[in-house]
Amino acid sequence: MGMTMTQKILAAHAGLEKVEAGQLISAKLDIVLGNDITTPVAVNEFKKAGFNSVFDKDKVAIVLDHFVPNKDIKAAEQSKTCREFACSHSVSHFYDVGKMGIEHALLPEQGVVTAGDCIIGADSHTCTYGAVGAFSTGVGSTDMAAGMATGMAWFKVPSAIKFNLTGILPSNCSGKDVILTIIGMIGVDGALYKSMEFVGDGAHGLSMDDRLCICNMAIEAGAKNGIFSVDDVTMEYLNGRSERPPVVYEADADAEYEKVINIDLATIVPTVACPHLPENTRPASELNDIKIDQVVIGSCTNGRMEDMEAAYNILNGKKVAAGIRVIIIPGTMQILRECVERGWYTAFIDAGAVVSTPTCGPCLGGYMGILAADEKCIATTNRNFVGRMGHVDSEVYLASPHTAAASALTGYITEYKEKK
Repeated sequence: MGMTMTQKILAAHAGLEKVEAGQLISAKLDIVLGNDITTPVAVNEFKKAGFNSVFDKDKVAIVLDHFVPNKDIKAAEQSKTCREFACSHSVSHFYDVGKMGIEHALLPEQGVVTAGDCIIGADSHTCTYGAVGAFSTGVGSTDMAAGMATGMAWFKVPSAIKFNLTGILPSNCSGKDVILTIIGMIGVDGALYKSMEFVGDGAHGLSMDDRLCICNMAIEAGAKNGIFSVDDVTMEYLNGRSERPPVVYEADADAEYEKVINIDLATIVPTVACPHLPENTRPASELNDIKIDQVVIGSCTNGRMEDMEAAYNILNGKKVAAGIRVIIIPGTMQILRECVERGWYTAFIDAGAVVSTPTCGPCLGGYMGILAADEKCIATTNRNFVGRMGHVDSEVYLASPHTAAASALTGYITEYKEKK
């Protein structure tokens, strides 16, 4: 029996000709990632274990993004720990205020991750990098510490589910609607410790921003990782960007999958995940009686250029509904700058929105948009658990930038209609 894309990457990094689902392996790492919340814990474990150097200063990435610019003294101390560690070990991929970004938007943009990589990150949404044909997965801070020191990590090789995508996505939908639809179909544990592998003509028709969004939320279905097959879109994205030569792994024709799920992208509709799980999905058109208090467009899921463009196209020349707070957060400084240069920043402000420096901020209930009791927010973020964005009696509805921006104009959850 052949191997899946994920299994081939893991076999190569373990120095093995073949691996099978359920096999325990030790694999070489191309990138070890941490952020301002998880890295301080990893640093403590690193020191407790007696490590005194990182395995490769160019293969460790530390991104300050969750509470940066620092929101309080504790956040400042955490960032200080990261800065001191990065400086003392000459970590080349250290991103702080001024060249910051939300980690899972920043690393692909900067070419730090590439096709064929084996990546761990002390953040659950590290699965994002499967969009460029890498194996990437979230780990705990202790595993991050060991990875920084040794350049190795152990894995149980995952089995896989193949998602065969066909058709063309409607213009009022995006990758967010695709992944929300899938999670609604299979549930938040429907791919538990499995690889979600996206293939087919429909997959090839998706933009890189769509793919990054879809892989980002693989963890919300319980997956070990999400991954797209490498094609011309991938290679065009990586060309002139990737720090290392991409390595392409294709699934064998006789690769074993636990199941194959066929999805016609043409049937996707604007979709919203209602509180308090990403699997509680309904068409946006069925929710137009739900009044909202806040809109957040950003995060590691939907803070990329196409997301900003969707928001601009809907908000430009219009005003957000009275009493609605609209917060727009570009994913990186490069994206923010491009929004400024294109005049979108001004359009957002004129519409009545505020624009933030790149930060995770409200997504995890950190800052920049905390909800009070009984408030409702429609957000392009990735989780809507109880208390995720503030008070335990608040509610978060997950949606695409199209749906979130359209809702900002009405004050109610609103399906964005396709332009004829």
